[in-house]
Amino acid sequence: MYALYFLLVTVICGIMMSPTVEQIMKDNIPFYNELCEKMNAGENCKTLVGYSAVYKMCFGMACFFLFFCIFTLRINSSTGCRAAIHNGFWLLKFFLLAGCCTGAFFIPQQETFLEVWRYIGAAGGAFFLLIQLMLLVEFAHRWNTNWSSGVEYNRLWYAALALVTLILFSIAVGAVVFMGVYYTHPEACFLNKIFLGINGSLCLIVSLLAISPYIQKLQPRSGLLQPGVISVYVMYLTFSAFSSKPKEVIEVDGVNKTVCVFPFNSGSESDKQIVTFLGAVILFACIIYSCLTSTTKRSSAALRVYRNSEPETERARCCFCFGDDTEDYEEEKTTSGQSVVYDEQDRTIYCYSFFHFVFFLGSLYVMMSITNWFHYDDHKIEKLLDGSWSVFWLKVVSCWVCLFIYMMTLLAPMMCPKRFEA
Repeated sequence: MYALYFLLVTVICGIMMSPTVEQIMKDNIPFYNELCEKMNAGENCKTLVGYSAVYKMCFGMACFFLFFCIFTLRINSSTGCRAAIHNGFWLLKFFLLAGCCTGAFFIPQQETFLEVWRYIGAAGGAFFLLIQLMLLVEFAHRWNTNWSSGVEYNRLWYAALALVTLILFSIAVGAVVFMGVYYTHPEACFLNKIFLGINGSLCLIVSLLAISPYIQKLQPRSGLLQPGVISVYVMYLTFSAFSSKPKEVIEVDGVNKTVCVFPFNSGSESDKQIVTFLGAVILFACIIYSCLTSTTKRSSAALRVYRNSEPETERARCCFCFGDDTEDYEEEKTTSGQSVVYDEQDRTIYCYSFFHFVFFLGSLYVMMSITNWFHYDDHKIEKLLDGSWSVFWLKVVSCWVCLFIYMMTLLAPMMCPKRFEA
């Protein structure tokens, strides 16, 4: 339900950033301008469209999740009254969310608010991206650990590990070749050449490090699957960064030519709209995954918001990422028919407060992504993937942060052996 609320506000923000939708409303709603003036929304509802409207909507959603983050602090049992509010009262919470988003449009001193909120959003969005990268590294380790545990009783799991590892590295190498062909040019795209070489080399280094004898001695289950996952994601981020960079134009035989872009077959707007739509789906799927993954014990433990005192036994399975390996759950039904799992030796099965905090950061990340970060002037949702330097550098730095986090998970037992022995 929280994810549904999140998606609802996100869709509304997308509509607010779309001049196409605005024009359709003008053409099809009778007395559109008169209706907007009665709503005190300005001429042709100007206050309900554009980046400022998205900032206000996301401010309301962020306040909603921040309130519940504070409200659910230090909840240790899912049977208390505060936990019951977290797990129910959905209609009242919907009205609360609607009230927060509506109230944001009546904030005084709009210019000052938007300027301050922009920088808060940038900081929160960057922090959310960091959490997303940490969860990805945790996912890579979990995948390898889970499938490796099955090798002891069924050698088919070893074959599955080898096959998936081969596929991942094939994709990563193919991505390097693809970007080398389409996103570099002998006379231009100097940054593309540098970062493609750096990121490809770093992926090779972490792969060799993962199978080095010393790392294997400290972490016997360390293998090539984890660097394969990391390499594919880094190549995806690199491709996304190159696609987000402003287009370069050079003169070839007296004719201006755009270089280092993937050539569309027909060059039609429909092709570009399809690519934009798919990019938006991938973007928001990653956001929702990161938000909802914070409900698992392992992810919370990886982010140091939940201490798992007892090591969990691994049971190899294909769909290992859907929940934790837990047994003997006692399930009870609430009056609303919702299934709530109780497993509370020390505290709730996941940290309610951290769950809302991740959604709070996700609200800021959506706000900055939809408005093209710091290039918000005259931005349109139809040009979500169009280039800007702020998005380019954000994604390039994300590649390095992701690789650094994974490298630290390999080197940490070497640097702090006593802590990991404990």
